[in-house]
Amino acid sequence: MKPNNIYILILFFCTLSLYNFGQNNRVENFEDERLFIIRGSVYDKFTHKPFRNVEIFINGGKYTRTAVDGTFNIQAKIGDELIVQHSDFEPIYYTIKSNERINIEVIDEQQGRRSKVDVNTKNFNKMIDSADAYLKTDAEKSIKFIGNALNIEISSYQIAEAHELLGDIYMYWKQYDLAISDYKISIQNAEKSSAILKLARAYFNNSDYSKSLSTYQDLNEKDLSNYDKTVLYEGIGDVYLKMGDIPKAISAYNKGLKIAKKHLIAPKVTDFNSKIAEAYNEKGEVDKAKNFYNSSLNLAAKENKKRVVEEQVKVAEFNSANEDYESEIVLRKQAIESIEDIEKDSIIPNESALTSQKQNYKLGNAYLLNNDLENAIPSFKKSIEESEKKGDLDVKKDATRKLSEAFIDMGNAEEGLKWLNEYKKTVDQAYAKKVQELSQVARFSRNLAEQQNRITSLESDRALSRSTYELTQERNKSQQLIIYSLIGGLILLLITGYLMFKYIKQQRLANNLLALKSLRSQMNPHFIFNALNSVNSFIATNDERTANKYLSDFSHLMRSVLENSEEDFIPLKKEIELLDLYTKLEHFRFQDKFDYSIDVDESVNVEEFQIPPMLLQPYIENAVWHGLRYKTEKGHLKITIQPKHKGEIAITITDDGIGRERSKALKTANQKKQNSKGMNNIKKRVAILNEMYKDKVDVVIEDYQNLEDAGTKVVVTLKKD
Repeated sequence: MKPNNIYILILFFCTLSLYNFGQNNRVENFEDERLFIIRGSVYDKFTHKPFRNVEIFINGGKYTRTAVDGTFNIQAKIGDELIVQHSDFEPIYYTIKSNERINIEVIDEQQGRRSKVDVNTKNFNKMIDSADAYLKTDAEKSIKFIGNALNIEISSYQIAEAHELLGDIYMYWKQYDLAISDYKISIQNAEKSSAILKLARAYFNNSDYSKSLSTYQDLNEKDLSNYDKTVLYEGIGDVYLKMGDIPKAISAYNKGLKIAKKHLIAPKVTDFNSKIAEAYNEKGEVDKAKNFYNSSLNLAAKENKKRVVEEQVKVAEFNSANEDYESEIVLRKQAIESIEDIEKDSIIPNESALTSQKQNYKLGNAYLLNNDLENAIPSFKKSIEESEKKGDLDVKKDATRKLSEAFIDMGNAEEGLKWLNEYKKTVDQAYAKKVQELSQVARFSRNLAEQQNRITSLESDRALSRSTYELTQERNKSQQLIIYSLIGGLILLLITGYLMFKYIKQQRLANNLLALKSLRSQMNPHFIFNALNSVNSFIATNDERTANKYLSDFSHLMRSVLENSEEDFIPLKKEIELLDLYTKLEHFRFQDKFDYSIDVDESVNVEEFQIPPMLLQPYIENAVWHGLRYKTEKGHLKITIQPKHKGEIAITITDDGIGRERSKALKTANQKKQNSKGMNNIKKRVAILNEMYKDKVDVVIEDYQNLEDAGTKVVVTLKKD
């Protein structure tokens, strides 16, 4: 026997064993009542259209109808007879053999419909059960089982079920983009509220809050179960909380709380109290938050121990944020005691907030903040001890650092130095581990991508097969003419689309050129006006020689500006000459206010770079007129041109003037308007040029230094052609 065949047999028996194990567990769980839930669906075999309001009977007296999506759930036991009735097809009788899923296929035979039970779904169910069993332990194996399930001839409802579970797998392993994609496919095949709620949560986890909110709001509350209604309002509240709309978040949580209380959904009552508390805390209403947290703690105490610890940790974090360290310490101690009991029966992963090492670290930190060093030190040591046992280097790193600080604060420098050295060793170990984890994550992502590609390929093949079948049916009905018409229309549409795309592209280019010309025309008068103001100042003070000298340099500058005014880009060398001349003129006007320098790195070939004309001048003007001019002592303007990356240079304009914030405070309303207009023109020019020439220019403006005279720093990144 070939190795591949042996592998397939082993895989088959493993899957069968896993399925039987699941079946045995179900039988044991219901041994006393001997009843279980039969799940099924009724649909047209060829169109996969679901049948609603089909009557489902059990001979023991149980009764139900199929939902909008053709699905049904009914209680039964082995040996019961299932009766399916509808006016559109013949009744069907089926004896229950196990708690298998049952699919009723309706077949149209010359308008007289008959139905049959598809018992071949057992293989599909085995694969789905196996995928569910491995969901949290082995993502790759779980996805393989989904792929095998989709490789069976199944209904659209089953396709939806498989893709919903695949979305669940990706959600658990935080692959939210893939989860979104599979939930969408599931909904396309069968619009189930559970999949829509999961899709909304996937959008939320992927930080796409607007899509998450719209997906939640598109759901009709009347179609949801009471539990799903609480999930809906919890999701809406979470989105509003993230978006910063606290009142709407609280309103949504309160609606969910009302439903949970009315229908006695205890876990959700606890959750909503906790989330309302979180919302009030975000709003700054600490007393209200504290009341709701007290309620959530009391409610959690009626549930399981793990839920109690989760809420204790959450409220402890709240107390810590509000500097109520005494209350935090009490809750941390209680949580640690409960965690020790939980860990006897189960393993808590290091990623969880409910680990003893994390809570001992948090407890030590609370003691430290409460100036109780004697109790802080044992807590940190306990945290380190637990971290070493469980290999949690992240917590150990933080705990050793805090322990070192605690000993130093106590005056025990020798012991503090010892733990500081231990901290350094732990940092090195954590770094090495992080590198290894990143490698594992990359490999895991590649493997998931391979599995997803396999499933996508299966879906493509299925879609292709279905399309081929439909096309054959159409040809048999002599409808080739419609197909040819569609093809012709598609070709015509493509040609029209291409011509429109070409026209729009040309029109956009023309609009961009016109916009650039308009912006340049706005820049020049603005520059000339400021320069003539300077000349007017010299004439007003009867300094004719200075005015003449200034006008001579100004006329030289204007000739150069006008020569370049029609160009989108000029050589960097020319721009430097213009900058030198312009800065010289401004320095002439404000000699007592600043000195300046222009430094070009020797490795920069200014002939090789192109720059939009008059791009840098407004930034120099702002530096002089709004920064340096208001300094009490003499400032400095520095222009440097240095290489940044291959084919890129950075042009940096720095001044040690009064800075942007103080400058704004000194401006009149008219000055603010004019300056904003000038800066907006530059932004528009850069945006248009980058659109036309593929991101050639980038501009960043920030504060130059952390002093009273903060100054301004402008960095222009320029790429070579």
